[in-house]
Amino acid sequence: MAAGAVVARKKSAGPPSPIWGTLRALWKDKQRVLFKPEYTLLVTAVLWIAEIGINIWVIHRVAYTEIDWKAYMDEVEGVINGTYDYTQLKGDTGPLVYPAGFVYIFTVLYYVTGRGRDVRLGQYLFAVFYLVTLLLVFRIYLRTSKVPPFVFFFMCCASYRIHSIFILRLFNDPVAMMLLFVAVNLFLDGRWTLGCCFYRQVLRLAVSVKMNVFLFAPGLLFLLLCEFGLLRSIPRLSLCAAIQVALGLPFLLENPLGYVSRSFDLGRQFLFEWTVNWRFLPEEVFLSRYFHLALLGAHLSMLLLFTLYRWNSAAQITYTLFTSNFIGVCFSRSLHYQFYVWYFHTLPYLLWSGRVTKLAPLLRVLILGLVELSWNTYPSTVYSSAVLHACHLIILLSLWYGEEAAVDLHKRK
Repeated sequence: MAAGAVVARKKSAGPPSPIWGTLRALWKDKQRVLFKPEYTLLVTAVLWIAEIGINIWVIHRVAYTEIDWKAYMDEVEGVINGTYDYTQLKGDTGPLVYPAGFVYIFTVLYYVTGRGRDVRLGQYLFAVFYLVTLLLVFRIYLRTSKVPPFVFFFMCCASYRIHSIFILRLFNDPVAMMLLFVAVNLFLDGRWTLGCCFYRQVLRLAVSVKMNVFLFAPGLLFLLLCEFGLLRSIPRLSLCAAIQVALGLPFLLENPLGYVSRSFDLGRQFLFEWTVNWRFLPEEVFLSRYFHLALLGAHLSMLLLFTLYRWNSAAQITYTLFTSNFIGVCFSRSLHYQFYVWYFHTLPYLLWSGRVTKLAPLLRVLILGLVELSWNTYPSTVYSSAVLHACHLIILLSLWYGEEAAVDLHKRK
């Protein structure tokens, strides 16, 4: 009977589940899963699902910190109450200094969150923005196939500062970057004809929320010239300007000089106490106009060098846009903590695009960790700022001395 029972149990066991078999195969081949780009979809899907739980946990377990949310709500409330003169719009932290797209988007958030009072709901909305941003970013990495999948853990789950910027601070920077990544995805789809108009509208809307998106503009201009030529690019650039005018029209009609000077103030002075990248300088140097002009000159010179010697064609969409933005970040007059989101999601791509063989994967991950550490040091110190610049320099040199401008693998058919 015992032998019969054993036979019966063996017969009832049945064949193994196909899913279980797949999981066992993946576990046995885990090194390939972590290091081969063809497994990007699998790894990013798992991380994205994990991020849902992480965001919920952070919202409920980590204290929200009020910085700009109330000021945003005060600023849009002024518009709702009928004030269209930008010089008269302000919040707790100062005057309104963002373009019209910011007003429209945060007006929607104002009403959805009960005039800004339901902060918890606002956090959940920004968690949605975070998850959408991750989807868009993962799609870019899936199309370019440059970065080993294990790196994506450091790009999402391991970054305290990025979660903080999205769901614990509710800054407007993530909204602008989410829209920007929508635009980049449309370019990767090769929608130069049917989708180009929508692309430009998304990009201009991103600019209208936060001026930092202008750092992508030199790369975008290069791509347009490569794809359409000078004469065919002029109407498209004119349309970009027209969209800005249309978005800002109610404010331009009330006080055009006030709107332009407030929302597109490129000469706005930053406070030394908040700088992340220039803490090692004396404050008088940090505030010096000569220093600002020197940074502008270095910024333009580096853009010119990459335009002439590293950007080659419209096939390099991601490389061109991401390096254009990164160069701008490197030579920024000041970086505040929320500005980390300007380039955080592009760092793995940049590090793995340099193709410098001596820059081993472990060193690349170390650079990511040091950058994260620099942005998590509060207040910033001489050492944290110096480390941040050192990391930026290594990335910039790896891009310059690597193989010539690493062409994306998503060439249009």
